[in-house]
Amino acid sequence: MKGKFLLAIDQGTSSSRTVIYDHDARAVASAQQEFEQIYPQPGWVEHDPEAIWGTVTAVTRSAMQKAAAAATDISAIGITNQRETTVIWDRDTGKCVYNAIVWQDRRTAEYCQGLKNRGLESMVSDKTGLRLDPYFSGTKIAWVLDNIDGVRERATAGKLAFGTIDCFLLWRLTGGRVHATDATNASRTLLFNIHTQDWDDELLAMLSIPRALLPDVQDCAADYGMASDDCLGGEVPICGIAGDQQAALIGQAGFEPGMTKSTYGTGCFVVANTGGDALRSDNQLLTTIAMRIDGDVTYGLEGSVFVAGSAMQWLRDELRVIDLAPESEAIARGTGVVEDVYVVPAFAGLGAPYWDPDARGAILGLTRGSGRDDVVTATLQAVAFQTCDLIDAMSQDGIKPSVIRVDGGMVANDWFLQFLSDVLDIPVERPDNVESTVLGAAYLAGYQAGVFSSPAAIGDLWQRDALFEPHMDADQRERLLAGWNDAVRRVRTDR
Repeated sequence: MKGKFLLAIDQGTSSSRTVIYDHDARAVASAQQEFEQIYPQPGWVEHDPEAIWGTVTAVTRSAMQKAAAAATDISAIGITNQRETTVIWDRDTGKCVYNAIVWQDRRTAEYCQGLKNRGLESMVSDKTGLRLDPYFSGTKIAWVLDNIDGVRERATAGKLAFGTIDCFLLWRLTGGRVHATDATNASRTLLFNIHTQDWDDELLAMLSIPRALLPDVQDCAADYGMASDDCLGGEVPICGIAGDQQAALIGQAGFEPGMTKSTYGTGCFVVANTGGDALRSDNQLLTTIAMRIDGDVTYGLEGSVFVAGSAMQWLRDELRVIDLAPESEAIARGTGVVEDVYVVPAFAGLGAPYWDPDARGAILGLTRGSGRDDVVTATLQAVAFQTCDLIDAMSQDGIKPSVIRVDGGMVANDWFLQFLSDVLDIPVERPDNVESTVLGAAYLAGYQAGVFSSPAAIGDLWQRDALFEPHMDADQRERLLAGWNDAVRRVRTDR
């Protein structure tokens, strides 16, 4: 094994970040850079792929400089990424044919409804564990093929490549030598059969997508090729890839069945490890691949909420009622639990367990006495209520976690985590390293490179920073949740 560091790239929805770890998984240096969000029409969300690539290379070089690390000092690279975001590029030139269509984008809602009307959702769910929803990559690919001149012909001729962001970065890092993704990202495309572990011809035919577009699918920990001299100043092996929520589960050492994590980034994503059982949800949750290591598939049950941390950005950037997201904690602590105002942040529709792409956000229960502090606190509470919806659905499916491990930017807020524990009526654990997503990518790369001997050895590194236990009385919890359920009912279009 060469080198003394692991380099992990976390390409997220609003920023790109690189963290360099030593072989004991301690962060040595990091760099992060935001990039522009593009909103061409209501409900459409795009990224400039070149801006993504530019920020990734910039933060990687910056982190290496801070760590005084040369390419020869890096044992391996791990990549984690915003899932479902869709890029198509020219295999010869590397030029993208259209902007990246982001996972939040809802432009294919009508197309998805048409497929549902044809009775295809059951077949899709059986094969992929997913739903026919604009969230996933498949209908985004179809939109590009059908709406950008000449793209379908070039795709059919094998001249174009599709990838989620991990795949796009891998292509660029390897100088176009490797077109591959991992099983977790493949499982979010609507095109991958999670039981056969292969792209599915029936799904491809349903969306009229040529197989020639698609990457190879590998384990999460695998030899993905070498990053080129141009990127890092020397060749470095790329040894791990996982979608951000699966990487967070790995970063939380969620290797045993029943272990459950909830990540609070742009959205909120709860994933429970279900082992070798691809548990089919009766409550509109998703069956997904949690990880594939050494050829063994671990499945997960997932609930996805589209707006969590981005609700704090909304308070800051659109409403301008706070200057910095951390201000929300002091405001909520001073306000206390709000029982009469509810914010439903359905800015991109409602995700699990409702799957209503046409729902829109609302503030309900305002009176003349309502003010900024009520709205800010109610927005924090809304993220906890949405998590409660997911945990309730999981419980009905037979997964009843005894504790939830949390991570992501919002979990620095102690008031929020106490309220979360109270409404869930479950203990909440915060790890000492709350950046579990990027840490998971480093773990995967380190495992493949021989830095970590086994998943159990990775699990031994997990440490708890804080424990939040429920203290709210049952009557108050029931009142709050009844009010939340009524607020959600009012914004739903499918009620």
